[in-house]
Amino acid sequence: MPVGIFRVCLLVITAIVNHPLFFPKENGTVPENTEEIIQKMKEREESLRLEQLRLEREIADQEATQKALEKAALVVEETKEEKVRWDMWTALSMVIFLLIELWRQDFQEGNWQDIGGEEDDMAVLGKAFKGVTFPNKAVLASFYEKRILGTTGDMARMREMVEGFADDLLEALRSVCNRDADMEVEDCMGVGSMYENWRVRKPFVCDLIVPFAPPEPYCFRCQTWCSGDSFPPDEQGYGTIKVCRADEDVTGCICDKTKLGEDMLCLLHSQVNTTRPSSEMEDLLCFKNTQYLDADQVMKWFQIAVTKAWNRISHKYEFDLSFSLLDSPGALKIKFRSGKSIAFNLTPVVQFENSDVYFISHFPRSSLAADVPSSTHWFLTFAVYERRFIHLVSKTLPANACHVSCLQILSFLHGKQCSLTGPSGLTNYHLKTVMLHLLQARPSQDWAPEKLEARLQDMLKFLEKCLHEKKLYHFFIGNGKVPAELGFPIVFQRAEPLNLFRPFVLRRDVYRKTVDTFHEMLRNMSALINEYTVHIPLAHTNGIRKESL
Repeated sequence: MPVGIFRVCLLVITAIVNHPLFFPKENGTVPENTEEIIQKMKEREESLRLEQLRLEREIADQEATQKALEKAALVVEETKEEKVRWDMWTALSMVIFLLIELWRQDFQEGNWQDIGGEEDDMAVLGKAFKGVTFPNKAVLASFYEKRILGTTGDMARMREMVEGFADDLLEALRSVCNRDADMEVEDCMGVGSMYENWRVRKPFVCDLIVPFAPPEPYCFRCQTWCSGDSFPPDEQGYGTIKVCRADEDVTGCICDKTKLGEDMLCLLHSQVNTTRPSSEMEDLLCFKNTQYLDADQVMKWFQIAVTKAWNRISHKYEFDLSFSLLDSPGALKIKFRSGKSIAFNLTPVVQFENSDVYFISHFPRSSLAADVPSSTHWFLTFAVYERRFIHLVSKTLPANACHVSCLQILSFLHGKQCSLTGPSGLTNYHLKTVMLHLLQARPSQDWAPEKLEARLQDMLKFLEKCLHEKKLYHFFIGNGKVPAELGFPIVFQRAEPLNLFRPFVLRRDVYRKTVDTFHEMLRNMSALINEYTVHIPLAHTNGIRKESL
């Protein structure tokens, strides 16, 4: 009951408190401001819509700008690609133009035609051979007997005389040299055409090489262009010679290859061993302030030593001895009282390791030969192996084989032509290299004496092909087919082939002169041979031709 009364009282009190009369008067204006609020809301909505439109326009402008930039970048990239392609085509066009120009200069006046054919033919005769009459077997045999065979006996007597005098001269040279300070001179060896029995043109000149070695405790350490280090193309075929102490390990320590600091000392070599006075190295014929053997210093030493040796033994001979060429250290001439003279070359060389390859101080120069890089660069000669190879192959050839005869005839023709039109880039060494290549390429039966005419044509074809390509490779360097019996050093067999005609690529004037001389020699060949040939009746010539058929 009390609870019910309390609830009724609470309800009455609540009704009284919530009566409208108890609220302030201003609260009654809320319904009157509704339209104003709605208007503000509409204005706000309109401003937001305008802002949205503005933002949409900005976004659209940004997208358009981005697309324009991307399009511009694409255009630039395409322009660069087109420019690169244009530059590439321009460069390619220039290369093609240069090649065409070089080809035009080589083939102008119709001197050459395309070379092809089988390997056995070596090369197809070019236009230069058209109209050329090759001498037949009878004419060649008569020419060889009359002009060349008669010189064999003279060469043998001259070799014997020169070798005997050279041995006596070198023995005197050893006696005048200081064995504790001067170079040690060994016995001389004969090389070249006089000792390979194919020299035909006078004056006969014997080529002798004289190996020498440094005094104890020094030794020579040789380095060639194919020893692993990079050599420029103009130094291929050369090497350097370092003078070292015999107990010095030049390959195991780098103290002589790098500059050590002032406060650093090599623990393997004392300062006494590594530092040598400059005068001491000059006494050892080295280039100034280096340990490399100087060819010019060797030339001066050898000339002085030969002069002293001749002064010691001159009373024994009834002739005079003098140096005939200023630029060759051992070009000597014997002058008899009768007015006759004999020339020979006595050239100092250094042996390469334990082989018969030698570093030669001075090599006979030709119009094709390039200048020596420096006086510390020595040219390598393989003359001993060349002589040994010819002797070895000759044992497998038929009796009276024609390989030497071909070389003699070709050497005679080229020498005669050069005496008429002047020197060319071809040398007798190039002609011998052609013969060596053909000796290795053709079977032994192809060198029978009755095939002299065919083999002579082969040599001319091969030489024409080499001149056309400006490529005649050295026979030994890079040749993996060298007979093992020769004991040829493997380092040279594995080397890159050495092109003897490389200077033709650089000196086009010499190349053109050489080609013209070769063509002129072909045209004059019959006339040059007939000049030294006994007249042969036509019937006899025809009979020989029928037998050959």
